[in-house]
Parts: sequence; C-alpha cells; structure tokens
Amino acid sequence: MLLTTVPDYHMHTPRCNHAIGDVIEYAQVAVQLGIKEIGFSDHCPMPNGFDAQWRMSYEQLDAYLSEIEAARAHFAADLKIRVGLELDYVPHHEAWLQKLSDYYDWDYLIGSVHFIGDWAFDNEDHLDDWQHKNINEAYVSYYDVVAESAKSGFFDVIGHPDLIKKFGHRATANDPAVHAAEERMLQAVKQANIALEISSAGLRKPVAEVYPHARILARAAELGIPFCFGSDAHAPGEVGYAMQDCVQMLDACGVSAIHSFEKRQRCLLSLR
Repeated sequence: MLLTTVPDYHMHTPRCNHAIGDVIEYAQVAVQLGIKEIGFSDHCPMPNGFDAQWRMSYEQLDAYLSEIEAARAHFAADLKIRVGLELDYVPHHEAWLQKLSDYYDWDYLIGSVHFIGDWAFDNEDHLDDWQHKNINEAYVSYYDVVAESAKSGFFDVIGHPDLIKKFGHRATANDPAVHAAEERMLQAVKQANIALEISSAGLRKPVAEVYPHARILARAAELGIPFCFGSDAHAPGEVGYAMQDCVQMLDACGVSAIHSFEKRQRCLLSLR
C-alpha cells in the first residue's frame, strides 16, 4: 500500500525521446494508486543541439506546458499536478539555465548531472568507456560536479544523487577520497538549502539499488537535508514505483517528513 501523501515528482514524457505515454496516462495511474500529487520534470532542452536525442527541443516547451495544464484541469478534483524540469547541470552553461528558469513559473527544478566533462557516463552508448576509467576517480569527479550544481543556485532538488553507480561500477569500499567527495557534495546541498531526491529508478537499472546509497542517505538525514521522492518514470506503469521501499529507508534513518513543492516553495509532508 503506497503512502499516498508522498508526491512523485520525477516523470517524463515522450518529448525526451526515450519515454512513452502521455501526461493523462501518467495521471490516471496516479489516481488509480491513490497518489494525491505528482509532478512532471522532463529532460530540458540544451543549446546548440547538445545531446538532442535524449531531451525535448526548446520549441517543444510550450506544448509540454500546455499538455500539463490540460491534465491539471482534467484532474483538478482528484490530483495535484506540479510542473518542473530536469535541468542538466553542465558547467559554463549558467546563462542557458537562467533562460530556462525564467521561461515559466515552475513549481520546482531538478538538477541532475549526466556528464563528467564530455563523457555521458550513464549512457549505454558510452558503456565501454568505463573500461578505460579509474572508477574511484570517476566517483570523485562526479560528486564534485554535483556539489558544483548545488552551489549554482538554480535548483530546488538534486536528482538521483549517485547516478554514477547506474551500471553497477562501484568505488572501492571505504576509499577516503570518494567518501570525502560524498561529504563535499552533501555539505554543498546542505549549504544551498535544497532537497535531495530519493529515487527508486536505480532499482530498475543494472545496479538494482535506490539512489542514493544507504550510507549517503543516512548522512544526509544526519545533516538535516530535506528529501523528496521521484520514480523517474519513463512509462505510466512506473509511476510511484517502489515508493514504499524508499519511505521505509527514510524512516529507518529517522526521517519523519518529505517535501512537496509549489511555485518553488517547499512544504513539509509527514510520513507518519
């Protein structure tokens, strides 16, 4: 049984070119599950055709917003539908992030890191690149870019905070450099006063584990970092996926509330 007060804030539409189902279908599944609030955060456009095969185009933004507004009207009595974007943080693209931030009165913006330099580390097309990488160094580089994203001031949520593990590549246990990088990331999130996403998406990936790792989750809870939940649904059947497992992990860390968003304002929702 889902804890229906927990919003699912991370879901996509076919505009990102790797999802199926329209907004109405996602909303219908949420209503059937008894979920009271969802949010769409499709992959943002990037300038100059960067990574275009994995995101909507700038010209599609208005259609994206119109579809969500229509669904909001349709489900007004049963479901709150929030609207956001998943913004890729790529250093030196701050002007573009500002342009997207100003485009609409978003409810929230998720900041995600999918690139270390020009390496799309979570892209199956670049999976062979891992054979030539020092895994510990990759982890450190990733966490440092995530920390930089938190410091940028553009985001309300840090998405899937240890996405680097997606394909099951693991840093050496207790490596001090990796743990220090994790801590720098979490301190940056804490200092920025933004939320950390607990994401069930990793359970559907080769790593077969919630994002973030239980150790990171426990440390974030210890620091008092706020949390929100996301399924990262790319199909209607993934709405609310493993939400209860994520809630139980939070409860085990002493977290008694999760956060919702409206017009980029954060509000506590009790888990008990």
